Amino acid sequence: MMNPLAWGAQQTPLAMNTQTELVRLAANTPNVSLAELQGLAQAQGVMQAAADNQPHIEIPRVNFYPSRHANPRKARRQDIKQAYRLLTPTKRSAFSPRRLIGGKYRYNKNTSQCCVDGCDVDYLLKAMGNVFSEIRDEDTGRTLWDMYFIDPVSGENQAFLAREKVTGGRTMRATYCPEHLHLYHLLTKWEREEENEIEANSGTLKAKVKKGVSMVAVPMTAVKPKDNTPTTLQKYEPFFKMIKADKIPIIHMQNSETGVNDVTMVVFDMRQFAEGKSGLPVLQQQVQGGEVAPVGAGLQQLLAEKQANLPEVE
Repeated sequence: MMNPLAWGAQQTPLAMNTQTELVRLAANTPNVSLAELQGLAQAQGVMQAAADNQPHIEIPRVNFYPSRHANPRKARRQDIKQAYRLLTPTKRSAFSPRRLIGGKYRYNKNTSQCCVDGCDVDYLLKAMGNVFSEIRDEDTGRTLWDMYFIDPVSGENQAFLAREKVTGGRTMRATYCPEHLHLYHLLTKWEREEENEIEANSGTLKAKVKKGVSMVAVPMTAVKPKDNTPTTLQKYEPFFKMIKADKIPIIHMQNSETGVNDVTMVVFDMRQFAEGKSGLPVLQQQVQGGEVAPVGAGLQQLLAEKQANLPEVE
């Protein structure tokens, strides 16, 4: 029997397909929707454009082709399996002498390098701008940068680092290039859909009750955080939303005695928006006491900060 994952080995890259061809392909792939295929094609297109504009950049190509199995559940399982295979960090040969010195993973020393293909993500962003912000989720419209490089609670920039077993295992000193990160995003969506189906069909709620877990309806007013913003300043809320969306640095100065934020400053730095720049902040603030705190740090700085606190992964 033919391997359903091998059918795409001779196929045209998704970015080279026309809209009509993508529609035809989507009709034969039960698990991957047309919107997701368009997202994959867009990610490939963005990376190919980077290669065309900067020929000396090492640009990867993710050879993912969705399963055409007639059973949607089996097609999704095959797509998940293929995604894990494509996203697993690259290992050195078991007989390589460098394995004893540098560890079993080939790309695990630079937090701005893709753990699969070694693509220099930091150089890519400096040369081409924030490519992550050009690739969006097919359902919500949110960009990869918003979903994986911004803390959902604080709204501050954060680093995204890969894991040994893709969605689990120890954190590595490496990340994903935009195209691999998009595939990782699709993988998490497919696994979430699979988990939801399992919970709906296997009586998971009953198992939770046995473990002492109960469901309680809580009014939203009871969990809504208190807004301490003075009434006279609430009219500026839309302005600060625009500032955060454009990643313009906002400096908060806290009172060392009360811990309350006493001073807030917005910094417009023309270098951040100069032609050819990524649009990310380039400044750092000097806070009282000598500690240097990042102000909307770029990708390389975020990854480097996290690197210092990571244990070695062999």
